[in-house]
Amino acid sequence: MSEVIQMYFGWQEALPIIVIIVVLFGARRLPELARSVGESLREFKKATSEVLDDEPAHPAPAKTEKSTEQQS
Repeated sequence: MSEVIQMYFGWQEALPIIVIIVVLFGARRLPELARSVGESLREFKKATSEVLDDEPAHPAPAKTEKSTEQQS
């Protein structure tokens, strides 16, 4: 996925986006904005890793009626 983003998103596209962000938010609020985005990404990664850690690696196979009938 990152190759696709790098292929279509270069410095020529990033420069106007950065200029628009500076104009909209101002230079004073940019560090605060970057800090809050970084904290949000950190929390998202933490929550994602917690969810992935909670899932079993190999779920137990579901028992079917045939397998329960054979055991009886």
